[in-house]
This record gives sequence, C-alpha cells and structure tokens, in this order.
Amino acid sequence: MRQLIFIIVLFFSTSAFAATIQIDFTPYDSYSVEVAKIDVGDTIEWLPKNEGHNVEFLGGPDFSSLPEKSDLNAFYSVTFNLPGVYLYHCTPHGNTGMIGLVIVGNDFHNLKDIESIELSRTAKSVLERLIRIAKSDS
Repeated sequence: MRQLIFIIVLFFSTSAFAATIQIDFTPYDSYSVEVAKIDVGDTIEWLPKNEGHNVEFLGGPDFSSLPEKSDLNAFYSVTFNLPGVYLYHCTPHGNTGMIGLVIVGNDFHNLKDIESIELSRTAKSVLERLIRIAKSDS
C-alpha cells in the first residue's frame, strides 16, 4: 500500500510541475518564441493569432515519433517527452525562415542531425542564428 501511495504522489507531483508555453503565429511570418527551452513533460501550444501559418516538425531526437503537421490557422499543442532538439517550420513560410527550435531538457545530443536537415539558404541562416541563441542560453 505504501508503494502505491508513493507512485500516486510521484505521478501527481511531476504532472503538477509541468509547464505550458504559448507561441503565437505573428503577422511578420515568424513565431513569437523562436527558441523554446523546456523540460521533459512540458507542453507547447501554438496559437493562431495570425492566419496562414501552421507547425510542421522537420527533425527531433526520434524522427519516427515526431508530431504530425498541424492544420493551417489552427490551435496546436504538443507535450514533449523525449529530450533533445526539435526543429519545426511553417509549411508555407519555412523557406523564408519561419522556423523554430524546441530544446527539451537542455539536451543537444541530436544537434548535428538537426544541422544536417536540408533547408533553403534563408532558413539555414535563421537556423544558425537560433542555434547560437540556444547554446548561449545553456
């Protein structure tokens, strides 16, 4: 019985401390938070405050379990349970640099994989800037 109580307390204590970050689609073809640093178990919500945008993941620590692409102009929510670096973009505007990074658990183990993803020249330049920001905040 004591073990069951411990498991229940552990479950509720970890879920009680999970954070939710909100990111807007801006009128400038960008995300309001370009580099989100979160803990394992945290959730990010993308809010369609400007039309014509979505979220599509291009890479992460486990490519086979990446979240599905969101619909245009739709609320979108993802809870991140695997540590690592995630790269996403807006499907219609990714080539013009509307990309974002999620760093889960301050874990950069798959950064080389993210850097090797084929992007337009503009998006690659933005990615390099975002990686510098992410590393400087470590």
